[in-house]
Amino acid sequence: MDQNLQVVGTQSQLEMGTLAQNGSPHEFEEQSLFSPELGTQKMQPCRISEYGSAPGGFQPGVSKMWRNVVYKSIKTVIFSNKLNVLIPFGPLAILVHILTGHNGLVFLLSLLGIIPLAERLGYATEQLAMYTGPTIGGLLNATFGNATELIIAIYAMRNGMLRVVQLSLLGSILSNMLLVLGCAFFCGGLVFYRKEQVFNKATATVNSGLLLMAVMGLLFPAVLHYTHTEVHYGKSELALSRFSSCIMLGVYAAYLFFQLKTQKDPYIPLSEEGSQNGENDNDDDETPEISKWESIFWLSIMTAWISILSEYLVDAIEGTSQTWNIPISFIGVILLPIVGNAAEHAGAIMFAMKDKLDISLGIAIGSSTQISMFVIPFCVVVGWIVGQPMDLNFRLFETATLFITVIVVAFFLQEGSSNYFKGLMLILCYVIVAASFFVHEDPPPEGQLLHSPFASHNTTIIATASLRGLSSRVGL
Repeated sequence: MDQNLQVVGTQSQLEMGTLAQNGSPHEFEEQSLFSPELGTQKMQPCRISEYGSAPGGFQPGVSKMWRNVVYKSIKTVIFSNKLNVLIPFGPLAILVHILTGHNGLVFLLSLLGIIPLAERLGYATEQLAMYTGPTIGGLLNATFGNATELIIAIYAMRNGMLRVVQLSLLGSILSNMLLVLGCAFFCGGLVFYRKEQVFNKATATVNSGLLLMAVMGLLFPAVLHYTHTEVHYGKSELALSRFSSCIMLGVYAAYLFFQLKTQKDPYIPLSEEGSQNGENDNDDDETPEISKWESIFWLSIMTAWISILSEYLVDAIEGTSQTWNIPISFIGVILLPIVGNAAEHAGAIMFAMKDKLDISLGIAIGSSTQISMFVIPFCVVVGWIVGQPMDLNFRLFETATLFITVIVVAFFLQEGSSNYFKGLMLILCYVIVAASFFVHEDPPPEGQLLHSPFASHNTTIIATASLRGLSSRVGL
């Protein structure tokens, strides 16, 4: 027994000595486990030498990889949506403008060409929002969703068409609050007809308060004008508009700080409630289809192309009003916002059908809030800088329409729930607004009643009759 033990001890010492010379036991195991890979790594230089050198050998693979990335990105963004068949109408509008100059046709083709661009702008924003989180994502959706309206407004202001700026921005607010939100409620209610969809009532209340503040900012200059109570006629109204615009911009900056810093992730309560009810969808695990830098690239391309088409669209508005015999107010309030809100429309409906009403409200109501508290005051300040008398007097009819719309939507949002019937009522309210503007003739500026090319025939007759009656009374 003692001899056997000595033999075993001698063998163990020899093994320990061998390991001490070659390395640790773990290293010995790693070498034995990964020895096949070491063999392949030793053979790798032979493969590289076939191409001549290592850098030269990898160049074809890198270029092929980039081609695949570009091809996949174009296929995903351009060829994956059937609405993109309207994209050729944009270049066609430019061609028609150069060859014929037909305003009505240029306006129609530009309108059709902007629709898919606005939708793709929303798609790229949605992809980028997947990398930034829900709070910043909702802000990005609202911001780039309003890029079309802002671009159209800047071009119209540059051409001195201040009334078109006012009407298009007002129409964007009305379209987002009634049509976009109504379609989201309606489609979401049809998909989830067995239950009532809920959303964050606190966030909706804050947005409703901001909209009411925006109405206040638009109401006082109009009341000041139509009651003829200005201290300095023609100056007090503009000064009040510029002062109120600065205040509204400050409030919107405070709102962004409140939303992004103080009140983080306003979309969490809905997801928590869904998880408690066991109704979470598999859609929460969505992955972006394009990368972050691809999203930024496509946002730049779409924004630039929309800017080009917006210039042709704005230039053709007045001629289209004369050619089609349609009031400019209807074109500005109804037609232009429907095109500009294509991104919000598609995004709000899509999220509502996934039972994510908080994001739908962030797109629809958040977009209206951003236009009323940022875009409109921003246009007033820009007009102030460039010497254009842009003000907050949106005329009596338009201001009253906005006030009633905000009150109606605030009542719909106070319960924190929605269904398809509420959506249907909002859509029908928008139909009433559209019909009202179709029969509403925008009055020309004071002093231009008889000389305005857009004054209706009846208005001219009434003005002429009034002048004749005044002449007869004074004995002329």
